[in-house]
Amino acid sequence: MEKITVELTKNPKQKPVGDLPFGKIFTDHMFVMEYEAGKGWFNPRIVPYGPFSMDPAGVVLHYGQEIFEGLKAYRSPNGEIRLFRPEQNYMRMNKSCERLSIPLLDVDFCVEATKQLVELDKDWVPSTPDSSLYIRPFIFANDVGLGVHAAKNYIFCIILAPSGPYYPEGLDPVKIMIEDEDVRAVRGGMGYAKTGGNYAASLRAGERALEKGYSQVLWLDGVERKYIEEVGAMNVFFKINGVIVTPVLQGSILDGITRKSCIQLLRHWGYTVEERLLSVDELMGAAADGTLEEAFGSGTAAVISPIGVLAYGDQVCQINNGDIGEVSQKLYDGLTAIQWGKAEDPFGWSVKVCD
Repeated sequence: MEKITVELTKNPKQKPVGDLPFGKIFTDHMFVMEYEAGKGWFNPRIVPYGPFSMDPAGVVLHYGQEIFEGLKAYRSPNGEIRLFRPEQNYMRMNKSCERLSIPLLDVDFCVEATKQLVELDKDWVPSTPDSSLYIRPFIFANDVGLGVHAAKNYIFCIILAPSGPYYPEGLDPVKIMIEDEDVRAVRGGMGYAKTGGNYAASLRAGERALEKGYSQVLWLDGVERKYIEEVGAMNVFFKINGVIVTPVLQGSILDGITRKSCIQLLRHWGYTVEERLLSVDELMGAAADGTLEEAFGSGTAAVISPIGVLAYGDQVCQINNGDIGEVSQKLYDGLTAIQWGKAEDPFGWSVKVCD
């Protein structure tokens, strides 16, 4: 791969102060490279942040061939800037590439490009509590012309956004509605890929949930409409009779980096974790008889999001009296301590970028 060239901005932006919104403010620079069939990925560069010129007949606008990832950079108490398991994100990005017929990436090169970009814009990495530098790598088809086929040209880009908590309520338990009408994904489809179509498919149900006072939708499987899958922006866990249960990966839900980190941490701490099919009837039965002790979502953006209320049809169940559960709090504290460099990292997850 070619050496990464750097063009510095001539118009630095004013850095934000105070509370940060999530994903609304962007740093001075971005990483870009192109792909051309027969040539491969080429011209890797860091340039001033700015718009792309898009042809109205660009195939991504008509056929949706695009993917993305999400990870974060953290400022530790001693000023070091760290990434959390970045190679896992680019390995997963390649799985999305494969599913959407996009050329694969060199994982090590992408990690290095991310580190160089973050180091250049290191002054944008916030130090306020619960804040971080959100990193958004993405690829989109860059052919021009109508016709359904895999493109021959692509653009890969990484942008950075200093961000506060994903949910304005922070770690306060959220209200989740189980969706029983729309379907987001099915096995054999694109459910495991991070592509915009999956998220677009969730919007209608999400809007209905918001109108009813719920933060997000919890999806059921698309075939039998009976098994729990994932929340719109998170994988999901339940503590039932002392056992941590999370839906098994079957190709229709995202293989979350935070999810696998939670499972590893929980087992390291001695908890029993089951990855299995969990029916909505079993879940709501456990909520009704009190054996559902705790529920929470996991994801890069929110880290851990406790679930305080779960609704399914006419059933509305409060979980753990609407309070943050012991496991939710322990996981949040444990993961963020590793991510921010406040605790020992026994797994080698934290990757230093610079001081």
